[in-house]
Formats: sequence, C-alpha cells, structure tokens
Amino acid sequence: MKDPYVVIKSRYVTEKATVLEQLQIAESNQSVERCKSPKYVFIVDRHANKQEIAQAIEAIYKEQNVKVTKVNTLHTKRKLKKRGRGKKGLTASHKKAIVTMEPGDMIDQV
Repeated sequence: MKDPYVVIKSRYVTEKATVLEQLQIAESNQSVERCKSPKYVFIVDRHANKQEIAQAIEAIYKEQNVKVTKVNTLHTKRKLKKRGRGKKGLTASHKKAIVTMEPGDMIDQV
C-alpha cells in the first residue's frame, strides 16, 4: 500500500467544491434535500486509482471514523492563459477526486 499522503496531495477548495460539501445540510432547495451524503474534492496523484484514493482518505481521517462509499475522478487539462503584457503561459494540469462519504460522516474544516 502506498503512503496516503503521497496519494492525496491536498484538499481542493473552491466555490463549487464548498457547495458539494454543504449539500447535506442545504434545506432551501427541494432537489438538493435528497443528497444525504457529503462530498469532498481532493487533488490526487496522477497514477492513483479509485481504490487507492478511498483507502488513503480512510487512513488520513482514521480518527474521525469516515467511510468512503464512492470515488469519482477526473483529469483537468492545461489551459492557455495570458500572463502580464502579452506573455502567454499554461496553467497546471492535475487529477481531482470527488469522494462521497456515508451519510452522517463529515471531515473537520481546518
């Protein structure tokens, strides 16, 4: 088994990722109320598979007793961006994992 901190690089915190985390406590929208499981987004190793990601999450958050039920992965590609006055550059590409926990499980915010 790989080191869990090699498989999971960091949490991915954006507006959309925060909305996914808050789905289980949202009560304003009827379609959102059906989601009982929290979802968290992580930046992971490019070569990690779904089973390794699930085992790493459970190992890292062992003291909080979380259980991973589902893992979805996607690769983000590099994009061309302008940097400064006419210079062009590329953004970094990475692999993201959207991890679904069992209902009631939560990861503490740091």
